[in-house]
Amino acid sequence: MMRPSHLALALGSVSLVLILGALGFQYLAGIPPCEMCHWQRWPHIAAAVIGLGGGLFVQSGLVGSAFARPLAWVVVLLITVAGALGVYHAGVEWHWWLGPQECTGSAFHFHGGKLDLNAPVVQCDIAAWRLFGLSLAGYNALISVTVAAIGAVSLVRAGKKS
Repeated sequence: MMRPSHLALALGSVSLVLILGALGFQYLAGIPPCEMCHWQRWPHIAAAVIGLGGGLFVQSGLVGSAFARPLAWVVVLLITVAGALGVYHAGVEWHWWLGPQECTGSAFHFHGGKLDLNAPVVQCDIAAWRLFGLSLAGYNALISVTVAAIGAVSLVRAGKKS
């Protein structure tokens, strides 16, 4: 059985890997993120910082071990939020429901001013990449929800045994 501080570290590591993967697709594969992609990144960044930082603080003794269980639950919650946003985004890509007007439907054009506001807008309802029918948002949803469920079950089981 994994201790809550180890679980927080593991969950934070998964979020870090997902963020690094997203950045790899962005900077190495040249797939720019849309607005909804950015929404999914923020909870993962928070989960990585809180899970890894808090887990290391508990492991080093800088923070009491009583802090480990609530810390792990916060990380589970953050990963769940990222997964839920991934489900929403994947549904927008599959046109199951509408997405935000800012990044779905036809692109807008503005004429005038010094800024290039006619630069292409990355559309949230068009998947830039798919593998086996799933987009990056779909994979984020699948991985995040699965990892969060495993983390929650582990915490519940650990709570029953203590």
